[in-house]
Amino acid sequence: MKKIELAATREFNPLGMKSVLLHDSEHFKILNFNLKAGALFPVHSHDLDGQLSILVIEGEGAFLGDNEVSIPAKTGDMLISDIREPHGVKAGTDMRIVVTIAPPI
Repeated sequence: MKKIELAATREFNPLGMKSVLLHDSEHFKILNFNLKAGALFPVHSHDLDGQLSILVIEGEGAFLGDNEVSIPAKTGDMLISDIREPHGVKAGTDMRIVVTIAPPI
């Protein structure tokens, strides 16, 4: 087993976004992204089969999709999508998200 203390990764980059690799294996990858208020995790997609989840562990903002789709997001909310589907995040406040990608890219 492996324990990860997310409180230890609570560090923000004053220029926008800080990323921390939490886990990487042949089965999945977990990343923590900390976004300053107003920062954008740009909408993007990957040409792969698989799924991802984005869990908001702190703050508020919006999950973003294709064609300017915006879904409000707050602490405790989770987005699940295919990796091929456009996805991103816009931070309204300082915001922390945990992204799980399977299979890892």
